[in-house]
Amino acid sequence: MSTDMNANTNADVSTDMDTNANIDHKKIEYDGLKQSINYHMDKYYNQDNPEISDYDYDQLMIRLKTLEAEHPDWITPDSPSQKVGGTTKREAGVKVTHNVPMLSIEDVFNYEDVTAWVNKVLAVHPDCKFSAEAKIDGLSMSLRYNRAQNPDGTPAKNKMELTLAETRGDGLIGEDVTVNALVIPDIKKTLKLDYDYLELRGEVYMSHEDFEKFNAEQERLGQKLAANPRNLAAGTLRQLDSKITKQRGLRMFVFNIQAGPEEVMSHHGKGLDIISKEGVPVVYHKNCSNAEEAVAAIEEIGAMRAEFPFDIDGAVIKIDETSLRSEFGGGTKYSSGHIAYKYPPEEKAVRMEEIEPTVGRTGKLGFIGHVCDAETGKPARLCGTNVSKVTLHNQDYIREMKIGLGGVYLLKKSGDIIPKICGVVKEPEIVYNAPGTCPICGEPLIKEEDTADIKCINPSCPAQLTRTISYFASLNCMNIMGLGETLVDALVTNGYLKNYADIYKLKDHREELIEQGIIGKEKNTDKVLAAIEKSKDNEVVRLLTALGIRNVGKSTAREVMKKYNSIQEVMNATVEELQDIQDIGGTTAACIYEFFHNHADVDVIEELKAAGVNMENAVAEGGSDKLAGLTIVVTGTLPTLGRKEAEELIVSNGGKCSGSVSKKTSYVLAGEAAGSKLTKAQDLGITVLNEEEFLKMLND
Repeated sequence: MSTDMNANTNADVSTDMDTNANIDHKKIEYDGLKQSINYHMDKYYNQDNPEISDYDYDQLMIRLKTLEAEHPDWITPDSPSQKVGGTTKREAGVKVTHNVPMLSIEDVFNYEDVTAWVNKVLAVHPDCKFSAEAKIDGLSMSLRYNRAQNPDGTPAKNKMELTLAETRGDGLIGEDVTVNALVIPDIKKTLKLDYDYLELRGEVYMSHEDFEKFNAEQERLGQKLAANPRNLAAGTLRQLDSKITKQRGLRMFVFNIQAGPEEVMSHHGKGLDIISKEGVPVVYHKNCSNAEEAVAAIEEIGAMRAEFPFDIDGAVIKIDETSLRSEFGGGTKYSSGHIAYKYPPEEKAVRMEEIEPTVGRTGKLGFIGHVCDAETGKPARLCGTNVSKVTLHNQDYIREMKIGLGGVYLLKKSGDIIPKICGVVKEPEIVYNAPGTCPICGEPLIKEEDTADIKCINPSCPAQLTRTISYFASLNCMNIMGLGETLVDALVTNGYLKNYADIYKLKDHREELIEQGIIGKEKNTDKVLAAIEKSKDNEVVRLLTALGIRNVGKSTAREVMKKYNSIQEVMNATVEELQDIQDIGGTTAACIYEFFHNHADVDVIEELKAAGVNMENAVAEGGSDKLAGLTIVVTGTLPTLGRKEAEELIVSNGGKCSGSVSKKTSYVLAGEAAGSKLTKAQDLGITVLNEEEFLKMLND
């Protein structure tokens, strides 16, 4: 018996040890989940730059709540399950304390949970009604309206005015975004209602059309594309320039009345109908009496996703009689009397039919995959739209995802309108490799060091012509006033510009340019043509900068032209000779050498020379080496010298100009309103000169 008792005791101890080890393991997992979810909350709510899909985020939150249900003693106020995800941003506006907290809605992910929640409410209130609504994927905002005042200061009848618009923030404190809200067309500035106070809560969103228009323009300019409409809408509402808000076309639907008189507060649906008659756009909603109708409404809204001109990420079920909602609380984080059903991400198996390399305006190579439904051979149907193309990003992505012709892949469209490959179903026989030459101009491609980018560096490549010619004409290059990107784009589109040198041939087309009005009328056309002629006499440093050679900016060009007297001398230089120049390493030297030994670039140089563009250093008047070896930063407004004039004096006397203050800075030449550069110089103990002291250095 003693032996049996010892055996049982040992077994109990072993079981306890296993249980404790399991709890310790789960606690480590729980702490990691909290950290991960808080990180992704910040990326989504505050930075408008999520790194994972809504679905993946929801899975993390589900696991967190499961562990908290098993171990309620682990829950603390800072748990992601207990707080709203956002914070306020001071740069976006003045902080505002909400009159009514703007809380989240608790998510459910299956119809069983919807049914259970509705039946729980009906068990207490058998006659209760519900509202099923589309859950728009945007940024939450509330609007405060107050009774208007007559000119004599008395309260106006049947007129309310918008007095404040505020973002959700952390649910209790948000930001004042009234200035931006006033340019959103859906937001009524006045309401013909005879109330003292009314507060509406809604969702600010961006339509698919406006989102695609924004990304098309970003792509045209060679700038970063927005990931999805929700992030772009959030960033647009929070930024400081209301002109940008108006330009990007934000919209808004109201989904709740936060505060107001009894006639709009007693029943949710009735309140929405009243404000809708006053021209306030309200969210799509449908009345339900039981769980079956609620589930049917959710399915109906899901089927309508393709028809909506905006993104939704779920459907909300609300108790219609608002006085009953408090009986079905959601804790400190969630609104009472609501649940939100989250639609599962749609997925489809697609076959890769073609891979199309593309070249952006910056010369970067991209890839478009042409896909079809793996079963039917037709365009894949996802979230109610036909998908036949998918972005393949870069060669590293293609290699990682094993993308090639004939391969079958899982395509997902979760919340975002941009389809993404999320897995391999069947690997291709051969993984795709990028071409060695540009698909547009045929010139060799290069892979950028330490990046995944493959680029065409031919400045005459038609795909990037507008950008390169605009750079050539810009302020720090050839400084051709009036020849901005919009005009360059029009001249490229109409066939007048095929490379830099064509700028100097525009005078030959003066009459037809005036007739077509591409530059403008006669006066404006002549003004631009005169600026082009004037640029021929620029110092050669400007020309070398304008050629757009990789790694060669204004300061590098200036160092090069200190050693050589002409562009021809630079063309004849070896890589080793170029490396002898101050601040020029092997990579930059190789870029300069390759540029001047590329037949297409040499041809353009010859055309520029034939057009009369200056190719040689001018003999500097009054030059010296008094500032040799010194790096000087010019900042603020000087009494008599312009900034450009001061910089030219520094260079002509052997010095080097810099745009930023660092430990390598020798002096800072400061005038009035010098700002942060002066402060940094003082912090670093760098000598600060005024104009008089600077000129004395040159004259001594």
